[in-house]
Amino acid sequence: MTRLPSSSCNGRIIGGGPTLAMRIILVHGGGHGAWCWYKVLPELRSGGYSVSTLDLAASGADPRRIPEDVSSIAEYAHPLVDLVAAAPDGEKLVLVGHSFAGMSLASAMEAFPHKIAVAVFITAIVPDTTRAPWHIIEEHVRRSPTKYEGMEIKSISLPGKSQPFDVIVLDFERLATNLYQKCTTEDKALASLMVRPASFFREDLEKITFSEARYGSVDKVYIVCGDDAMLTKDFQKWMIENGSVKEVMEIEEADHMAMLSKPKELCQCLISIFNKYAV
Repeated sequence: MTRLPSSSCNGRIIGGGPTLAMRIILVHGGGHGAWCWYKVLPELRSGGYSVSTLDLAASGADPRRIPEDVSSIAEYAHPLVDLVAAAPDGEKLVLVGHSFAGMSLASAMEAFPHKIAVAVFITAIVPDTTRAPWHIIEEHVRRSPTKYEGMEIKSISLPGKSQPFDVIVLDFERLATNLYQKCTTEDKALASLMVRPASFFREDLEKITFSEARYGSVDKVYIVCGDDAMLTKDFQKWMIENGSVKEVMEIEEADHMAMLSKPKELCQCLISIFNKYAV
């Protein structure tokens, strides 16, 4: 596998967004919501960039719940797919996904590849086009079994599901240790109040695949978070090598929650990507 060149983001914010009809859509990871972008959103908008955020189904302020109302990856990603579908003709989108949001990005890329200028994966799951994406979760469990020890997982039998549906409850101690270790006390407190139950939607991820012709046709940029305690740097590189990523950037001292621990550096990465693909 050819090793891709990588560049670092130093936190220098460049103002004055491009005048082309392009928009950044920020997509949160599992259990989180639009709230986690609160440091990034004003920084980008102050530079003149058009930026949207959203709550995926049963996330953030969305009133639905997992699994009572949302029990499939399609239902979970539907708010993003709907937002992309509604983008007016002539507007190109930069999709930015964090962590498990890589699955939602892939769903939108598969559905509307012509609407997306580039997809940015921030320490996120990157499906390939040859295997069901569940193999990524399995590989992470194999490599880092201690990350899942003691995790509260509720298995629930649901009509129409051939296997129990797993609901993941993220406790404060696990958040602080594996996801938020470089974040402020205030951000950890915010997460303890806002993070909601999540799911990997195993049954769906064992069955679906994404096509080379659609999902694979969209340029992908990966932002490595060098101090991620959950998805380690080595594991991120493994996903990059298997995910047909076009370009790699790195924030060396970012933990899993780069939008909170290193927001200026992340904004500098996003602006660099936006300006490069707005041509």
